[in-house]
Amino acid sequence: MTHSQLRPPTMADVARQAGVSHQTVSRVLGDHPNVRDETRAKVLRAIEEMGYRRNFSARALATRRTQTLGVVASNTTLYGPASTLFALEEAARAEGYLVSTVSLRELTVEALSEALDRLSEGGVEGVIALAPQRSAVAALSELRHPFPVVAVGTGSGAEIPSVNVDQHLGARLATGHLLAAGHRKVWHLAGPEYWQEAADRTAGWRATLEEAGVEPPQPLRGDWSPLSGYRAGQELAGWVGRGLTAVFVANDQMALGVLRALREAGVRTPQDVAVVGFDDIPESEFFAPPLTTVRQDFATVGQRSIALLLDLIEGRASTVSRVAIEPQLVVRASTFPYVPLAGAAPG
Repeated sequence: MTHSQLRPPTMADVARQAGVSHQTVSRVLGDHPNVRDETRAKVLRAIEEMGYRRNFSARALATRRTQTLGVVASNTTLYGPASTLFALEEAARAEGYLVSTVSLRELTVEALSEALDRLSEGGVEGVIALAPQRSAVAALSELRHPFPVVAVGTGSGAEIPSVNVDQHLGARLATGHLLAAGHRKVWHLAGPEYWQEAADRTAGWRATLEEAGVEPPQPLRGDWSPLSGYRAGQELAGWVGRGLTAVFVANDQMALGVLRALREAGVRTPQDVAVVGFDDIPESEFFAPPLTTVRQDFATVGQRSIALLLDLIEGRASTVSRVAIEPQLVVRASTFPYVPLAGAAPG
């Protein structure tokens, strides 16, 4: 076995095999437009035959580009953050980038600073921070870093580059759907107070009721879990017959708990109480009954976040760029036009 057979093939080996210059191979790998189709096909065939793999370390030394992006995240066991993280990784791969992820218990200034330092040492070109908690938004605003940072889930008020699903609009869609179905009032089970997305959903629910001339009832508070939804559902069941006919729940997992508590109390959904969730988790169409909910397009969140970060890296975007993505109402059997029962108390 020769020495050339022992070592992995180089770009020069590919160039010799294809009968082209080293520069031509580099252009093909960089997807440069000024390469003839016939030449490109020859180079790609040589790459496949030889099993060539790009040397990213050498490329980074030569170009000062590592083709690596960082992601800082927490609460990745929850559906929203987990789905966002997956979408980011998919979008980065589609652009030819690797992803280095740091998971944190809490997004404090100290923890974020340490995570950004660690990613900086790893040579990332930019970072995306999943920052749904209000404290994380404040922490990101305070920190200085040597690369662009895009925040996801911060809400529209953050003074940093960000990509967000319009949570306020999503809550308006959910609440408006229930009002349009004839419900005179809509109760709300909110998410944790320190989550910006929960605050935005509550604000959208409240604004929609107030614009309709309806005094918003005091919202209940959950922690995103089905158990907290179940406990809130037990309380809500006590209001059936005293004006409660519709509930907007801040996520689908809590809505699952609400549905079970209502069912155990003998309350029918949607005949007695209509329920709307938020997120459109894969299981929501299999709830009993299938859940009307607000869908967040996490694939688009990932794509737009990566696109914005790359634009910032290349100097094509402003440091105060903000991207808003519209959610979609998905109507299923947990809601339908409401007809008050004979003798029911007014809302």
